[in-house]
Amino acid sequence: MKLRRLVRKLLCLSVASLMYTNAAMSETIAMIGTGNLGSALGPAFASLGHEIIYGSRDPDRAEIRDLVARTGNGASATGQPEAAARADIVVLAVPWNAIESLMSNLGNLSGKIILDPTNPRMVGEDGLRDFAVAPSNAEWVQRWAPEASVVKAFNTMNWATMINPESAGGSVSIPIVGDDAEAKVLVASLVEGIGLHPMDFGPLRYASVLEGMYIVWGNARTVGTPFNYYFQPQGN
Repeated sequence: MKLRRLVRKLLCLSVASLMYTNAAMSETIAMIGTGNLGSALGPAFASLGHEIIYGSRDPDRAEIRDLVARTGNGASATGQPEAAARADIVVLAVPWNAIESLMSNLGNLSGKIILDPTNPRMVGEDGLRDFAVAPSNAEWVQRWAPEASVVKAFNTMNWATMINPESAGGSVSIPIVGDDAEAKVLVASLVEGIGLHPMDFGPLRYASVLEGMYIVWGNARTVGTPFNYYFQPQGN
């Protein structure tokens, strides 16, 4: 794995001008969680040539076996710690309030990329959403796994749009934040590979801004007119 990360680093340095599609190599990706998000991104990433290992509390369920078969490309399912141990990239495709206990059970994540697509959710008595954690869920993940590279992405749209961006009318943006430039380039290559548009929003300290976008989106549905938002490069 160290050799593979060195190769990735050299490759990413050569494409620092955001040539995302050239940054992706065949990686082993642990999809921790097999709900809507994991079931959408797993097959999508496998279609790019990556090996997917689903981490489940019950990997022998019929639904999981069906998901593995549908994913293809050598996909498999096992327990959550086992999946994380075998992976280069760990995707936390679980509810945000399960992250803390999950992180304590995943074992040593040093040297891995952790992709956090979660949105902390809290609804007050008035029906409005608010910040549920400070400074952000992603920053807490980084604290729980200090030797890993945490990247926040895939939290600003629903899973159905991720796998069918044409349903939103074309190029759909995925904002990305993280402190490791190499890790962000690799995640951006996954985003672009499945037909979405990656946008680097800076270091991990801005994860709270991305998580706050859920509040803007959700409260508009409660008190105003529902809407969706998609960023595009200037001039498009």
